[in-house]
Amino acid sequence: MSTCYSRSVASKPFDPVIPQRLLNLRPSFSFHLSDLHSHRISLPLVCSPLSWLNCSEKKGILNPWSTCRFTNGRFDRVLGFSALEGRIGDLQRERSRKLEVVIGACVTMMFGVANRVLYKMALIPLKQYPFFLAQIATFGYVAIYFTILHFRYHAGIVTDEMLALPKSRLFAVGFLEALAAASGMAAGAMLPGASIPIISQTFLVWQLILSTIFLRRRYKVNQLLGCILVIVGVITTVASGSSAGQSIKETGIFWTLLMVASYLFQAADTVLKEIIFLDSVHQLKGRSIDLFVVNSYGSAFQALFLCLSFPFLSNLWGVPFHQLMSYLRDGAACFINIGSSATGCEGAPLLPVLFVITNMGFNISMLHLLKLSSAVVSCLAATFAVPLSIYAFTLPLPYIGAPSTLPPGFILGATVLVAGLLVYCLPPSLGATSKQS
Repeated sequence: MSTCYSRSVASKPFDPVIPQRLLNLRPSFSFHLSDLHSHRISLPLVCSPLSWLNCSEKKGILNPWSTCRFTNGRFDRVLGFSALEGRIGDLQRERSRKLEVVIGACVTMMFGVANRVLYKMALIPLKQYPFFLAQIATFGYVAIYFTILHFRYHAGIVTDEMLALPKSRLFAVGFLEALAAASGMAAGAMLPGASIPIISQTFLVWQLILSTIFLRRRYKVNQLLGCILVIVGVITTVASGSSAGQSIKETGIFWTLLMVASYLFQAADTVLKEIIFLDSVHQLKGRSIDLFVVNSYGSAFQALFLCLSFPFLSNLWGVPFHQLMSYLRDGAACFINIGSSATGCEGAPLLPVLFVITNMGFNISMLHLLKLSSAVVSCLAATFAVPLSIYAFTLPLPYIGAPSTLPPGFILGATVLVAGLLVYCLPPSLGATSKQS
């Protein structure tokens, strides 16, 4: 194993000017290169191999703050105080990055809780018009995403090659997003508010199944165990009753299954987007398609599909096709909260608009946190928003009515579900370190 020792080797006198705070750090130590590769070195002095050159004629050109030690005809060099200064800057930037990650995670959890609560509250004034609310949200996403895409294109982040890629898969993305939005809005209007954060976690189960089938992905034991715990938690929650009136069982199994199906559509949408990203690397010669290209065109096709699907999906809410125009007119009046047909629409348009804005903020914060850290950190942030949102529904929130006390079975199911998510998000074991030098 190669070893580096710090010592002075000079071919001519050298009188460096060294900051006083660095003189207190004695570079008189030794360590193995394997320690550096395994990140066990805590001191900011860096030992780096220099191309494994033969060192027999190279000593004279090394500066006095470097060292050279023969090991099987090879040499290593210890970089001096300039590297130490750089390492100090790296440590400061690392601390700043960690602080930014913590702040980003807190913001994501805050948006996650607000998004779940406002999702239920927005459906209170528009309970009879969930399909109309889906349209409002969809067209809002289209406007925002294409605005961001416009600025990213002029900034050079989005290229003409990205925009020229085939749009057939993006059309499928819009189709799945429309199904997820319509079914989720319909079921969310009928289900108890505290059940929505629980049932929504079936998204993890669907994602595991679909990615295994279509992406040929293999998951670790902790991820599969977490998936099983999520299933147990959902079943426990659905099987529990509510002592405060409406429960999941009393609402009906149809609306529960419809909400579960909406997350199946979302999982399929996510897997399809991942396939698009993977294939774009080959199509764009090593560069992946920009996220906002997928979101912008996917949202546009989603809006188009929702418009075209009115005749086919309106019966889901008991609206005959010949009454569709009056349904949209009444939905708009309820959203604006004016006119004689706007009875029972208290809270509009404030609550629906707040939901759309909060949902966009949640999606953007999740994307920002993912870029700052990793998918594990963003998953944990979204996970901890689940119990917080469940607790939020037990508070005296406006428009929802008197808060209900959650039964023990409901709390048990939520606990098992969150435990499953935590197990799923555990980082893989580091395992044994490599024995190669």
